Amino acid sequence: MNTKNSLLLLDPEFDPHTAPQCNLLLKITKDSFSYAIINQEHKELKAVFDEQECKNTLQTLTRLLKNDPYLSYSFKEVKIAMTTDNCVTIPNKLFTKEALNSYINFFSNNHSDTLHIKPNYHFDFTAVFNLQQNIEAALDTHFETAKKVDHQAPLLSLAAKVENGLLFDFTALSFSILQVTEGKLCFKNTFEIINAEEFNYYLLLLLQQLEPALKDMPVYLMGIVNIDDDKHLILQKYFKNIQFTVPQNDKLDYTILEDMPAYYYSNLLAIDLCV
Repeated sequence: MNTKNSLLLLDPEFDPHTAPQCNLLLKITKDSFSYAIINQEHKELKAVFDEQECKNTLQTLTRLLKNDPYLSYSFKEVKIAMTTDNCVTIPNKLFTKEALNSYINFFSNNHSDTLHIKPNYHFDFTAVFNLQQNIEAALDTHFETAKKVDHQAPLLSLAAKVENGLLFDFTALSFSILQVTEGKLCFKNTFEIINAEEFNYYLLLLLQQLEPALKDMPVYLMGIVNIDDDKHLILQKYFKNIQFTVPQNDKLDYTILEDMPAYYYSNLLAIDLCV
């Protein structure tokens, strides 16, 4: 990454005129912004952009929507995974659209009136969420027909292929974790962290609260983490079976990632699997 904590990987043969054949995937968290462009016709990853340590999500989004030419093309589909504090998950057997107003009561006032409903049939629940009002407006103005999911949906799509395990997705200043036991989702959450010490604190807290047998589970890592960096060394203290999760679409050409750890972008690219 450069001094602005951003990176652009681009296929030199990418032709903007082929954008209508491509999907645009956006991953927006409280501290990062990334996107990928995938040519659906030729099954090729054409571009990946990643910016970490964003101090203000709205300012970053506004700046990139205004200045990044690759976000101005007309794409086949636009799919967005977006962090929000306003998200509840309801077991499908309890979910009814008639009860939506009761779910909204738990949401903060500065969020939009647009309510998003995303069923997850594999884990048998429905996510109900909305986005910060000004962020939703900016996205709708620029990507009128975009499909939106909450930020953990891509990780859940990867977890659907796991029988037992812990899945971690890292940004520079946060991490999401899912626990799957016997094919069932047992736990999910996201934590903001300033440094490795805070990561260690939250990890110990989770190990105390969750089953001791977690230490014997496989651990699947993706996002901004590297072999033998501080976060990886902490995980090695508590877990024996740790592996990095590469992108899961075997039919997709990932040539532009050959000089980068592909697992950095596993969660970003999984957006295409869950929307």
